[in-house]
Amino acid sequence: MGNISVLFFQLIALLFSVMIHEISHGTMANRLGDPTAKNAGRLTLNPLKHLEFFGSFLLPLMLFLIKSPILFGWAKPVPFNPLYLKNPKRDSGLIGLAGPLSNFSIAIIFSLILKILIFIGLANPAFLFFINIVILINVALGVFNLVPIPPLDGSKVLFAFLPRSAEKYMMVLEQYGMFILLFFIFFGFQFITPIIFWLYGLLGSGAL
Repeated sequence: MGNISVLFFQLIALLFSVMIHEISHGTMANRLGDPTAKNAGRLTLNPLKHLEFFGSFLLPLMLFLIKSPILFGWAKPVPFNPLYLKNPKRDSGLIGLAGPLSNFSIAIIFSLILKILIFIGLANPAFLFFINIVILINVALGVFNLVPIPPLDGSKVLFAFLPRSAEKYMMVLEQYGMFILLFFIFFGFQFITPIIFWLYGLLGSGAL
């Protein structure tokens, strides 16, 4: 199986997964009373509405070229307006949590498909390989996005539990969040890699 074919499929799986991730944010916001994402046309599977050059293309390509065991990235964040929310602090956390939960849900669904195919004897090696890629990518996205570094979803979830007195520290952290995030991606990602592969070990078939 050629590297180009594997890269192409990984990118397709990643782009689909990050779109579902962002749509889940917008759908949760809409259910909580904030129609901002819906009005902006972000509750759609049209990739042009979601993709972002660095997070959706350049970063995954860089990770592939350096032979990273995990391919991940992100799409343009879905906008939301906390003024629409009844409980902005709590609801912002729920909106943030919706994205990673969507990725874990995709991983579980494809894991069930994988195990059913193996059980009934339709375990084509190439097909199983690609299903495992989908599972690993979504597990990685779910875990990665729960890291509490702005602008990742984990920071919004953490903020929902912090006392009001911590708000000023979160605002300072958000100012430098992207720099901290890039530093984490290239120098700290190995700290969450064991969690990712432990979850993948539960859900995948080890065909990668």
